[in-house]
Amino acid sequence: MKRLLSNQGIIFLSDSEYLSLYIIKRKLSSSYSESSTGLYGRDGTFSSGVNKENLGEKEGSKSQVDAVCGVLNSGPWGSTVEDALSKLDASPHPECVIGVLKRLNDANLAMNFFRWSERKSNQVHNLEAYSSILMIMVRNKNFDELEQILQEMSLAGFEPSNNTYVELVATCVKCRMLVEAFNLIRTMRKFKFRPAFSAYTTLIGAFAEVHEPDVALALFHQMQELGYQVNVHLFTTLVRVFARKGQVDMALTLLDEMKSNSFDADIVLYNVCIDCFGKIGKVDMAWKFFHEMKAQGLVPDDVTYTSMIGVLCRANRLGEAAELFEKMELNRNVPCAYAYNTMIMGYGSAGKFDEAYSLLEKQKEKGCIPSVVAYNSILTCLGKKGRVDEASRMFEEMKRDAVPNLSTYNILIDMLCKAGKLEDAFKIRDAMEEAGLYPNVLTVNIMVDRLCKAQKLEEAWSIFEGMERKGCNPDAVTFCSLIDGLGKSGRVDDSYRLFERMLDVGEVPNAVVYTSLIRNFFKSGRKEDGHKIYKEMVNRGCSPDLTLLNTYMDCVFKAGETEKGRALFEEIRAQGFVPDVRSYSILIHGLVKAGHARETYELFYAMKEQGCVFDTRAYNAIIDGFCKSGKVNKAYQLLEEMKGKGYPPTVVTYGSVIDGLAKIDRLDESYMLFEEAKSNGLELNIVVYSSLIDGFGKVGRIDEAYLIMEELMQKGLTPNVYTWNCLLDALVKVEEINEALICFQSMKDLKCSPNAITYSILINGLCRVQNFNKAFVFWQEMQKKGLNPNLITYTTMISGLAKAGNIAGANDLFGRFRAKGGVPDSATYNVIIEALSNASRALDAFALFEETRLKGFNIYAKTCIVLLDALHKAECLEQAAIVGAVLKETAKSNYATRLL
Repeated sequence: MKRLLSNQGIIFLSDSEYLSLYIIKRKLSSSYSESSTGLYGRDGTFSSGVNKENLGEKEGSKSQVDAVCGVLNSGPWGSTVEDALSKLDASPHPECVIGVLKRLNDANLAMNFFRWSERKSNQVHNLEAYSSILMIMVRNKNFDELEQILQEMSLAGFEPSNNTYVELVATCVKCRMLVEAFNLIRTMRKFKFRPAFSAYTTLIGAFAEVHEPDVALALFHQMQELGYQVNVHLFTTLVRVFARKGQVDMALTLLDEMKSNSFDADIVLYNVCIDCFGKIGKVDMAWKFFHEMKAQGLVPDDVTYTSMIGVLCRANRLGEAAELFEKMELNRNVPCAYAYNTMIMGYGSAGKFDEAYSLLEKQKEKGCIPSVVAYNSILTCLGKKGRVDEASRMFEEMKRDAVPNLSTYNILIDMLCKAGKLEDAFKIRDAMEEAGLYPNVLTVNIMVDRLCKAQKLEEAWSIFEGMERKGCNPDAVTFCSLIDGLGKSGRVDDSYRLFERMLDVGEVPNAVVYTSLIRNFFKSGRKEDGHKIYKEMVNRGCSPDLTLLNTYMDCVFKAGETEKGRALFEEIRAQGFVPDVRSYSILIHGLVKAGHARETYELFYAMKEQGCVFDTRAYNAIIDGFCKSGKVNKAYQLLEEMKGKGYPPTVVTYGSVIDGLAKIDRLDESYMLFEEAKSNGLELNIVVYSSLIDGFGKVGRIDEAYLIMEELMQKGLTPNVYTWNCLLDALVKVEEINEALICFQSMKDLKCSPNAITYSILINGLCRVQNFNKAFVFWQEMQKKGLNPNLITYTTMISGLAKAGNIAGANDLFGRFRAKGGVPDSATYNVIIEALSNASRALDAFALFEETRLKGFNIYAKTCIVLLDALHKAECLEQAAIVGAVLKETAKSNYATRLL
């Protein structure tokens, strides 16, 4: 709403419009120069100077108005209609014009007639005609020429009457055109008009109803500038809307302003303050108003007491609420049913059902039968606490005192569906029909929603299809629940067909429906369809809300579309929203997963500057980003800050910091956090254990790595392939190859399938201890499993075969690697050159030597020496000279590097 108001610009008049205004000025000047019997009387109404009796006989005749309306309704406006009107009356009279305008509903037709009659009479319309055309324009939501009409009225010296002001604003409010009503008032003020007091109060009340306090306050101040005497009722309206929005300081400022204007707060204002401030959690302030009103000599009424009791109950201050309730009931002959209901609801919400039942009995003892509202309150609370059986018993007892209403049955159906007692829910529905209360759309929505969440889609669909037979049509909520339920179960095509059916029956989908469709298409791996849904939504003119944009951005990042995710974050601002803590959390998490963890720092401070209140998800995303970008100390500080602000760290939080510390060899601190997490009762997952095993293994602390592995298995967790690889890599690095082979066998015994990395670790380890035959066995096993070795594995295996004297095998493996599209690196080339040289295949080695140089790879000095020796033995002196020259250059380069 505020964006709409701020975007309204100044309307500039075209040249033709200025010409029209110039003509009006000339007409006015000539009119006022005539005598008092001229064109205008003292009251500003039109007068032709003709005898008034004749005027009444001719111009005011109903038959003339009927005839003009008949012509206007005969066809579209054009020369034919104009000619027919001219034949009826070459110079239309004001009374006739007004009579016709009052009958017309079409704004364009009315405006054409208004301008035609102005041209034909060559006179300016009177005030009543202008007022009539204004009303037609507003009723038809046609504001294009409204400013011009008001400007003409201003130049003519006319001002709308108070009744016209009120009627114009009231019509806008009734049609929910609040922005247009605001602009109407603003345009009137632009031409120095003084809108009526009631027009302002009507519009202020309307903006308060839609929770737009700033606009309401702007109108209030405009009233004061015009000299209107504001009252307590207006202050009450404004205080209520600001308090409900949580803008406490502004509400208190208004109260101070009211007191400075010597207004005394009445009981209504105090009751509003107690209720509104209490509902936003300002309990002590509500108490202050309660005591202040008594100090001002006002006697609290039933609304005062009940509001204060409700405030205390919501704040779980039941002792004070009960004390106030007893004070209210003291010496009362007739109990206040509303207060009893409030107190019963308070006890029920706190789970104190014995006290709630006791109040019911007390009410009966005082001769007041508890109402259906009291019982519904208890049933609602029992449902929230999951005490379904007790609610069913209470329902049966209730029938002795009160007749269950539609809400009663809906409450029971809701709780039974939530508890999975679907048969009982259907029985209640049948009992409802037997009682003459047929399920309304709310009943159906409850059942469809709960059944969808319980994955009972066929039952939900059956209820949906049976709605029309029971005379109850589905609404947007019904469609939304079922579309979401189908989508979440993977039936995205069915959900989209239902969406199309929703459109066919005229239901307009909102952002919630589109959010569900987008999310579920992405979850089903159909990201292109998800993008199409978003485009379709935009094309249909449905504006996304912040939740939709956040969800869409989350889906896009998870689908690996990092740049699209960034663009959607910017789209949030472009749509006029301020990114919230969830927006930033999704952005940071997506960027971290895509390898852009370094951007976390900048985004973290952007959140701080914006004043975002971090939640657990935000802390987790930022902490993970800091750890992955190497800012582990900052992550540790945030972990402590998180605990200090009352957000208990989760497994994800601890896991990120434990892994971050382990990766920079701060293993003792990492282990301390590990123990802290366990002492806090957190069930640590395999990821956390694997981080510690990897950390201890990398620094050679094998015993501690083993202990961690033993503990995780005792906890009932199953090591995954990453966990085993961490342990195997640690064992290989300390050349505990036999122990590594035992672990490998344990891994297979526990049904954990080795991957390419597992075999690469073992092949590397076996080659390091020169067990080349065993390494080759693993190589073959790896190939049989269809696992593709990486460059390091190929290089390791080629080197191993060469060292074992199997030069032909090494060369063959090198060829197969290249044939499969593998790109050898410097180490691979050097290994095979040395192997061929040692096998007296000097020319083959030299060919690879040249290829290596052409590709820009380094030739090791040792490789050059081995090749040079082989070339000399083969008497390939020319090639030897080239290798010798390269060796000299390599030696010089190494010497220069050492000097630097």
